Amino acid sequence: MSTDPTSSFYTDNAALYAARDRKLPRQRLDAFLNALPAGAAILELGCGGGQDAAYMLSHGFDVTPTDGSAELAKEAENRIGRPVRIMRFETLDATEAFDGVWAEASLLHVPRSVLPDVFDRILRALKPTGVFHASFKAGEAEGHDKFGRYYNYPSAAWLEAMLSAGGWRNITMTEADGGGFDGEPTRWLHVKAPK
Repeated sequence: MSTDPTSSFYTDNAALYAARDRKLPRQRLDAFLNALPAGAAILELGCGGGQDAAYMLSHGFDVTPTDGSAELAKEAENRIGRPVRIMRFETLDATEAFDGVWAEASLLHVPRSVLPDVFDRILRALKPTGVFHASFKAGEAEGHDKFGRYYNYPSAAWLEAMLSAGGWRNITMTEADGGGFDGEPTRWLHVKAPK
């Protein structure tokens, strides 16, 4: 049993979380997929219930879905009908293996002190022409939500500076209002960057 409240939340609520009424980020998915070659190899970090993976698979892409929660991985496997790798972000150890890395609402749980290493691992995992997508809940300081889940809550400037320092170039960042599982109004940061 995990003592980390974020991991415990996803372990204890996997079925509820995976089955929640979630609007697919179709516009962001399509923009990401359109930047990749047909049938491209995509690593999904934090696949949750598997909805995004199912969409990418239905469009003919070679998706490797991963999640840090074994329970959520099982839920995603049931949805997409293929294995989901149980993996924490800080253990990613691939070199030029993927055309794209999709991390929708997942890296927002990575402690700020660990983010530079995770970004380095993603950069290394991408092929030379690879594309990275991630989204974060915006803020000014790390903290926890009402369920006890940790969030790094970056500002756009802080996040862009960290990515730039790590060697990312041509970073595109957009902001949008929305929500999340906690039902609270949320300012979202969406990051897209080529390798």
